[in-house]
Amino acid sequence: MWYKLGQNILKYKLYFLSFLILTTVVLGYFASQVKLSYEFTKAIPEDNPKFVIYKKFVHQFGVDGTTIVIGFQTDQLFTPTVFNQLFELHQQIKNIPGVTDVLSIPYAYTLSKDTIASKFIAQKVFHAPYTSDSALAKDQQIFEQLPFYKNLLYQPSSHAYMMAVSFMPDSINSASRSSIIHQLENRLNAFSNNTKLPLHISGLPYIRTILADRIKKEMVWFLIGSLVLSAITLLLFFRSISAMLMSLGVVAMGVIWSFGTMVLLGQKITLLTALIPPLVVVIGIPNCIYFLNKYHTSYSETQDREKALIQMVGRMGIVTLFCNITAAIGFFVFAFTKSPLLKEFGWVSGVNIMALFFISLFFIPPVLSYLPAPKPKHVKYLDNKYLSSLLLRIEKWTFHHTKWVFGCTIVLVVVALIGVLQIKKEAFIVDDLPQKDTLFLDLKWFEQNGGGVMPMEIVIDTKKKNGLIRSIKPLENIDALQQFLVTQPELGKPLGLLEGIKFAKQAFYDGDSAAYTVPSGTEMAFIAPYLAIEKNKTNNTTSSTSKNQGPAQLLNKFIDSSKQITRVSVNMKDIGSAKLPAFIQKIDSATQSIFDTSKYHVEITGSSVTFLEGSNFIIKGLGESIFWAFLLIAICMLFLFRSFPILICSLIPNLVPLLITAGIMGWMGISLKPSTVLVFSVALGIAIDVTIRFLINYKQELVHFDYKVHATLIQTIQHTGISIIYTSLVLVAGFVIFCLSDFGGTQALGWLTSLTLVVSTLTNLILLPALIKSFIKEK
Repeated sequence: MWYKLGQNILKYKLYFLSFLILTTVVLGYFASQVKLSYEFTKAIPEDNPKFVIYKKFVHQFGVDGTTIVIGFQTDQLFTPTVFNQLFELHQQIKNIPGVTDVLSIPYAYTLSKDTIASKFIAQKVFHAPYTSDSALAKDQQIFEQLPFYKNLLYQPSSHAYMMAVSFMPDSINSASRSSIIHQLENRLNAFSNNTKLPLHISGLPYIRTILADRIKKEMVWFLIGSLVLSAITLLLFFRSISAMLMSLGVVAMGVIWSFGTMVLLGQKITLLTALIPPLVVVIGIPNCIYFLNKYHTSYSETQDREKALIQMVGRMGIVTLFCNITAAIGFFVFAFTKSPLLKEFGWVSGVNIMALFFISLFFIPPVLSYLPAPKPKHVKYLDNKYLSSLLLRIEKWTFHHTKWVFGCTIVLVVVALIGVLQIKKEAFIVDDLPQKDTLFLDLKWFEQNGGGVMPMEIVIDTKKKNGLIRSIKPLENIDALQQFLVTQPELGKPLGLLEGIKFAKQAFYDGDSAAYTVPSGTEMAFIAPYLAIEKNKTNNTTSSTSKNQGPAQLLNKFIDSSKQITRVSVNMKDIGSAKLPAFIQKIDSATQSIFDTSKYHVEITGSSVTFLEGSNFIIKGLGESIFWAFLLIAICMLFLFRSFPILICSLIPNLVPLLITAGIMGWMGISLKPSTVLVFSVALGIAIDVTIRFLINYKQELVHFDYKVHATLIQTIQHTGISIIYTSLVLVAGFVIFCLSDFGGTQALGWLTSLTLVVSTLTNLILLPALIKSFIKEK
């Protein structure tokens, strides 16, 4: 079959080449439309209970996580020079397109009581620009009598000051986001230069934008780097510019097809899918090496180019097919998970790795038929004395030190298993960034001075219309909850309906800071007319009848139109996915002890909660993905070799490297997280290629050696060892390039996968022959 296919490929080579070129042009058109993902990627399935709660929250109150926070430390803020600069910065930021609101000290508001109209009037505390210290000091004194702003916009003990910039969800989650953030950074840099104050910037929109821009840059550099590295490796191996260019043509088509299929599948470039084009290059080059190696070997034997090409397809077609199938399985198993993030990665990578086989099969033989026959220097690598000597040593270990091979393997596996037991399953929102990275340091600054920037929402449903205003009891319960939240070091200052009412009570008592407390039932009866609220027809929230600004708007943002549901918003530190479930349970227990569950329904949500929940979801799916990878690969191996003993012998040399890699992760304290769970399935899918290459050659040679296992193994080691080592070197070099990434997870993917491939090469050249020699009986 494969020999006949080789003849047909050469016979109709113009048609095959034309088809590939036409398909590449069409997919290239779609590839030009590929876009970067600016949305907060969901790792959690749509039907997950926590995500269902979050979608319900978004429907009621809008999208959270659309705020960027800016902070700095100084004891000179309340001087005219610095304060006027901050006042001007507020105005400049407010004029940036997409900005909906800016909360800062220069635009802080207080409330005054209009007893005639029975309403509160919002008044600015500060009257910038200032020309005298005394006027600013007078307004500062008024500001410091407003507890609402304490620990929200400033920390008295550390002289830390903050401002919050809110954006329209449609603009901050679009392609214009980078431009918006760039404008913001320009204004902040000007302020920092003028005041000599270092600024700290954080918040989910900012983190997402910076990460997305870095992904885009890394994808380009990794793609270029993998192509250059592959070109150098091919040139060193084959000493042929034409062979190098042909191989680069294969992977270039693969890259274009990968971008094109992303668009056709309705997907955008994410942190994971950005890895696919470089992976296509890394995995595509071994296809070229397999075909070229067999072509050169056959040509050296026959000195007939056409026969050599037909033998190349006949002998290596099935090998390359199953190598690509198993590699694709290693990626495609992620499509079986419920995570949208991993499904995207699984589909695009799996489809394009299989596409690489057809590109290689229908492109390499026709192109080689047009190129001149190989010269002696092109096949010189087949007689590499150093590698031949190494293979003789491997042969000696396999046949003369079998017990040592098994013994060393057992010891390594035991040590690895001890390490596996120490692996931590934990992910952080920015844990893939170096700890010296500005983005990471700024986040930690806000955790220290503002309680964090990751939004968490506690939604309280009174189960009755107007349930929030029928009595003072709901407010007292909310106050008890907030008092509990304030004691939690993982959280910042809670903000909600109660803060607005307490602010209103202080205004009702003519600005007395001691009145910033929960009003009694009698006090609420007097304050209520000043807080008249009517339904806003444009959404489900409410709006104040007066055009109050500042804290009075809290009544609009934190209560629904039926006055039945309210929310408490609080910023959370990046505590990690391991601690999150226990922490959420702790808060949930507190809500149950505070709120009567027969009268209230309380839910905890927020984009940071769903993100960390998604990380846990992906980590838990690791076992499932490896199970499917092993099962599908085992089926392929059983179909290919029709022998259960051979199947067992083939899986053990690939299971050992995975255990060793997992053990090293445990010993080195590398956590299982979304970026590192890829290592195992991906490495398994690629490493099994070596096994297939070895066993197919073993099966083909077995007939020629009258089914003598010992003699066949010697021939197989000598015949396939060089190409296996060359291929492994290319793969390792291709994955090592990921170690240059700024993202810790991508770095881990690079060196852990490279380590797995090195170990798998050794186990397949040493352990696999030893297993076959010991457990496969001669016929």
